[in-house]
Amino acid sequence: MTAVHEKHLEETYSKTVFGFWSYLMTDCILFGTLFATYLVLHNNTFGGPNAKELFSMPFALTETLILLTSSFTCTLSKLAAYRGDKNKVIAWFAVTFLLGLAFIAMEFNEFSHLVHEGNSWRRSGFLTAFFTLVATHGLHISTGLLWMIILMIPVCRHGLTPVSLKRLTCLRMFWHFLDIVWIFIFTIVYLMGAL
Repeated sequence: MTAVHEKHLEETYSKTVFGFWSYLMTDCILFGTLFATYLVLHNNTFGGPNAKELFSMPFALTETLILLTSSFTCTLSKLAAYRGDKNKVIAWFAVTFLLGLAFIAMEFNEFSHLVHEGNSWRRSGFLTAFFTLVATHGLHISTGLLWMIILMIPVCRHGLTPVSLKRLTCLRMFWHFLDIVWIFIFTIVYLMGAL
């Protein structure tokens, strides 16, 4: 590989990562708006149950631990990528995927339980804001899971190329961003709701 080609790859990598940071900032604005809406509406229960009556702290804490563990395994994939170990990258992303899938299953279970008890997004402003915020995060997690599957195919076939490493970096940034958003959801929705 020539020095010119390496410089071009490095510039492309930097531009891509910068562009992805820009995208994450727009996502930050989206979630900021949803958090603001939730904070305005969290007491508008329309005579229905409030957060303290609906949410289980042990359940929410379990979800949080699962997602934070997935962030750790995602970081381990980065370390494996630095060492050029394709198999460990795939293995750590597989563990991350399974943890993310477990998180989505728990979220789906919570939503179906709430709806089954008559506490859907149509019951009050509070529940509308809750479902919108948490479901938007869940949709992002689902997108991340699909992205993992799509990115693992070329890694399996062609190994850790400069292009795949760039894409994996963006995926890890996305996943860590979602973990940070969840920490805010856990704190504002579940923890503050339990008080």
